[in-house]
Amino acid sequence: MSNLKKTLVVNSYFNGLVLVGAISFAALYFANLDFVQSIHFSPLLIGVVIGTLASSIFRRAKESTEYGVNFSAKKLLRFGIILYGFNVTLTEILSVGIHGIIISVIVVGVIFSLGTYIGVKFLGLDRDISMLVSGGSAVCGAAAVLALESSIKSEPYKGVIAVGTVVIFGLIAMFLYPILYNIGIIPLNHTQEGIYIGATVHEVANVVGASSSISPETESVAVTIKMIRVILLVPLLLIVPYLVNRDGKLGGRRKLHIPWFAFGFLVAVIINSYLPRLVPNVLSADMLENIIVVLRYICNVSLVFAMVALGLQVDLKKFASSGGKAFTLALILFVILICGGFFLVKFLI
Repeated sequence: MSNLKKTLVVNSYFNGLVLVGAISFAALYFANLDFVQSIHFSPLLIGVVIGTLASSIFRRAKESTEYGVNFSAKKLLRFGIILYGFNVTLTEILSVGIHGIIISVIVVGVIFSLGTYIGVKFLGLDRDISMLVSGGSAVCGAAAVLALESSIKSEPYKGVIAVGTVVIFGLIAMFLYPILYNIGIIPLNHTQEGIYIGATVHEVANVVGASSSISPETESVAVTIKMIRVILLVPLLLIVPYLVNRDGKLGGRRKLHIPWFAFGFLVAVIINSYLPRLVPNVLSADMLENIIVVLRYICNVSLVFAMVALGLQVDLKKFASSGGKAFTLALILFVILICGGFFLVKFLI
């Protein structure tokens, strides 16, 4: 590579990271405002919205920013997903019992497979969009969409569409569930309601918002069940590459992409679960807690960078052409989650 080309590449990395960084830290700033926190709008959502609105800037400056934007959308994304494991512990997962785990597995498996089938066969959606919308609804919202998008190598606008659907219905669920519970429409006790919310609401923030409006017990159970769904992202990421390996149009095979970052996520979960026991004499409890807090913050920043980068790469014409059907699929899955999740909890717990 010539010196001139190296300089251009370095400048492209620098300019792209500056562009993504400026938008990302603006998103983090807005997400910390009291009003925004009260309605549980995550910086991921704010980042992808601002990024999408600024996509014309990226297109005009693509040559001088492309490397940095792509680095954020791919490398920082995977790094963030790995660090996301520090939000989960195996102890929390085991504390809800076998029935909570079974319900989580059923929800993830059924919603992902059924949603993909409905999207492709009945709505005529592209398979990638169907998988992304279904994965976001089944597992953990935007983080699942980001991880799946990286795994199946889909176009950026598809991930943004999927994120939009899970954000909308996650917010609806966050306000709907407490209302229905408090007026007596949902005949569940606090523990059952926690399992119900954790198993069927999209984003972690939505789960916290909905369950905290009912009781501390409900919130604790809901967040734990939600973390089980998060960890089920690992087997999903390992299965999906095999499902997309065959190219339906050409009848051949694509190069198989193994999402190695899924193993990194699992390692982070294990470290988060056992590190306090492994280093009790090396690090104090407060110091260890501070380290975990920093890692979670870095995770959040990395995922915001990734969401902004995806937004910058969006083709708004393609977004508009597929958005309606994707939201229809998300609505169908939302109804299935509400109804099916209730009956699962009612009869298994």
